[in-house]
Amino acid sequence: MNSSKELNAEDLTDLVAGILAESKDGVVPIVQLGHPVLRQQAQRYDAQLPEQLLTELLEVMRSTMYDAPGVGLAAPQIGIPLQIAVLEDLYSIDEESAALRERAPLEYFEIFNPTYRATGVREAVFYEGCLSFEGFQAVVHRPAEIICNFSDREGTKIAREFSGWQARIVQHETDHLAGTVYIDKALTRSLINETELYRYPGLELSHAQEELKF
Repeated sequence: MNSSKELNAEDLTDLVAGILAESKDGVVPIVQLGHPVLRQQAQRYDAQLPEQLLTELLEVMRSTMYDAPGVGLAAPQIGIPLQIAVLEDLYSIDEESAALRERAPLEYFEIFNPTYRATGVREAVFYEGCLSFEGFQAVVHRPAEIICNFSDREGTKIAREFSGWQARIVQHETDHLAGTVYIDKALTRSLINETELYRYPGLELSHAQEELKF
């Protein structure tokens, strides 16, 4: 994706401080498709923010993710073009749905400047949604096993393997930092509005494929 002119540390600090100043109960608005920040290559995080401001930003991102509710949130989704995301999936779901999604609980963690690559050829195919594209879901083919290289807030470099639903979450949030939204990779004929979810209990793929012909 084409990137806009990079902001210097002072401009980024002012931008982040301004967004956080508008928070209500520690929550800020999530921008929606059409906002240009979602289509930019986010800047690498290289300690441009004062430590306390970074801590406040991560707290607000985490609270905003919980409030949505969601399982991940990237900084561009609140208008900040930095390669930072927060992730967590500890929601209770039934065993059948968990097995269908290959879903295991994902404890809270943060990723800075992440990249990922597939570690196998197997694909996972399932419906996916996005907090920046409210009310819709669509089927996305993704690698089922990946390795993600990223840094934590202290700058420690980490390589971590993920599979199944965890791998999908990591890929989804990392894609945001490159200006990519899941609909760019989706089978668009599978797109459904969430008001129609009752037609596809559990988002059973074969039923949706038959009805929507994708």
